[in-house]
This record gives sequence, C-alpha cells and structure tokens, in this order.
Amino acid sequence: MSELDQKPGLLAELRKGFSHNLKQYAMFIALLGIWAIFTYLTHGIFISPRNISNLMVQNSYIAILAVGMVLVIVAGHIDLSVGSVAGFCGAVAAYVQCLWHWGTPAAILAALGVGLLVGIWQGYWIAYKRVPAFIVTLAGWGMFRGMVILVTGGQTIAPLHDSFTAIGVGYIPQLFLIGKVGSLPGQVPFHDLTLMLALAAVVIFVVLELRNRARRKGYGFEVLSLPLQTAKLVFLSAMIMIFFYFMIMYRGIPWAIVVVAILVLLFNFISTKTVFGRHVYAIGGNKDAARLSGINISVLNLTIFIIMGLLSAISGLVFTARLNSATASAGNLFELDAIAAAIIGGTSTLGGEGTIIGAIIGALVMGSLNNGMQLLNIETQYQMIIKGLILLLAVWFDISSRKTAK
Repeated sequence: MSELDQKPGLLAELRKGFSHNLKQYAMFIALLGIWAIFTYLTHGIFISPRNISNLMVQNSYIAILAVGMVLVIVAGHIDLSVGSVAGFCGAVAAYVQCLWHWGTPAAILAALGVGLLVGIWQGYWIAYKRVPAFIVTLAGWGMFRGMVILVTGGQTIAPLHDSFTAIGVGYIPQLFLIGKVGSLPGQVPFHDLTLMLALAAVVIFVVLELRNRARRKGYGFEVLSLPLQTAKLVFLSAMIMIFFYFMIMYRGIPWAIVVVAILVLLFNFISTKTVFGRHVYAIGGNKDAARLSGINISVLNLTIFIIMGLLSAISGLVFTARLNSATASAGNLFELDAIAAAIIGGTSTLGGEGTIIGAIIGALVMGSLNNGMQLLNIETQYQMIIKGLILLLAVWFDISSRKTAK
C-alpha cells in the first residue's frame, strides 16, 4: 500500500471526511431519521413501496425546481417566481392541447418555449439592467401568477392526452415479465427492467469510483484508504439498491423520476465538470474577483435565469401531467419548497456553495415531511409551522457552520 494510503487511523479519516461534507451528511442522516420516525408513527405504512414511490412522484416537480435553484443561489441570487412560472407554463401546455388540439410534443415545446422567454426576460433585467434578482422575480411572481389566471380563465382545463399525463403518472414498462407487480394470479412480484437498471447503476457507480481512485493515485493525490474505500462502495451501493427497491417492488420507475434523474445527472456534471459551473461558483464566492479574472458576469447571469426558466417549464409540465389538468392555483408556493430544498440540502444563502445532490436530499426531506404529516392527518397550519421552523434551523446551521469554519 502506498504512502498516500497511510492514514492516522480509520476513525480520524472518517471524522475528516464527515467534517468536509458536514451539511450533506447531516441532512442525509436527518432524512433517515425522518423516515424512521414516520415509519414508527404510521405502523410501517410510510416505508411501504407504494408510499415511497408515490412520495418520489409527488416531490418530483419540486426536485426539478431545486436543481435550478441551486445554481441561482450559488450565484448569489434568489428566484421567487418559479412557482408562478411553472403554473403558467403548465397552463399554456394544457390550453394548446385541450382548446387548440395540439399534440403532446407540440404542447411540450410550447411550454418550454414560454419558459425560455421568461428566463430571457427576467435574466435581461437582472444581468444587463442590474435590477436585483429579488425584485425582478418578485415582480415575476405577481405577473406570471396573473397570467396563469388569464390563460385558465380561473377554471380547470382538462382532460389531457394519455401520452401527456404519462409524464406525471406513468411508469417505465416491464421488459420481459409482462403484467403488473403484485401477488394475484398472472402478476409478477417485481419489476424486471427496474431491477436491471438498479444493478447497472451499482456497476457503473463502482467502476467510476475505482477509475477515479486510480486516476487520483496516478497524479499523486490523496485517496481514501482501501478499507474506507471498500466501506464507501458497499454502503453507497446498498443505498442505491434500497432506493431502487421501493420501485422494483411496486410498479417500476415513474417517468417523472426518469426526468428528475436525467436533470440531476446533467446539471451535476455541468456544475462540477464544466467551465460554466466553475464560473457560477466563482461569482457566488467573490463577484469582484470573478470579474477581474475575466468572467463575463452578465452573460453568466442571463444563462442561469434562462436555465431556471426552462426547468420551471419542465416542473410545470410534470405537475400538470400528474393532475391531468391546469388550474389557476397551479404552482402556488412551489418557490418556497424549492428554496427550502436547496438550502436544507446545503446550498449556502451567502452564495458560492451548494450541490445538486444536496438539493435532491433537501427535496426528499421536505417531501418526506409533507407525506408523513399527511399520513398522520396533521392539520395544514401545523404542517406550515413545522416546515417554517425547519427552514429557519437550516439557515441557522448554514451560518453557524461558516462561522465555525473561520
């Protein structure tokens, strides 16, 4: 074993790794704790494959918004309009499909086009007119909420085509074993394609981790000791299989989760492996230093809000497809859940720090709280109080951890 692999001790190495990723690990532990509490209080109903699968679908549109919100907050901004934009884009898609009889691909493109235009509009005021993002998006919150009411006429627009609603309520098909998952005659006990994808995900994860370890050793960088690396691979592989288990034993992977997974992988790559991603973190960490280093901050800010507009449109499409309708209240308060998910997942309110994976954990925390409290029939006002307190504690944790690190 090389000198790079020699550590003071396994406990010291674990402590070092935990301190470097304190927020993400803390939120992951909190998520497991929330699941354990609700499982006990609901006598196992919370942890059932059906409920966990539904929880993920119910939370998918917030997770999509949280992905974009990470980039916005890391860059030192905030977007208060994403819920209204999501509702507006979803209403446009429902309107052109139900009243103008457009097909599903055309309706999706119409919604994405609206999201693109909204992103350009808001990004222009923020990037080139130097109006604070808080003001621009607060104005957008009111404008686009009014446009939702204008498009829907204050009424419900429905029904949508089956091909459209599949985005929100459909599942990937069985590959070889045809039939619904269940215990009745003619049914099968698991979803075969989801099982194959789970095994493939584990193999890909292990291969990438080992390649990354070999690459770091080749460059002479510090790597985890072999026992800790093995423990990490086993633990995270088990987490991947547990995540897939709930869908394997229910009806498979929902298409909404496929959309979320694609976006998470794409923007995790963009934020960590591209020049654009490094520049986003740079302007959030120190805008003056970023400007002096030659970064075009105006173009970067415009791009960030264009991305947020497109992700808001995708979120609106998923939500509208799940409801099989567009309503005047669609997207209401989505922005608060998206901001909470990003911050709870470790995105710093001061900018320059945050991860896409952390935001997804934060979204799962918020979604689990919503789902668990609904199963317990906790009244809405108390749910809002609890979520507000958790957001406050998350921001306090962010600020106090930064002070400790100094």
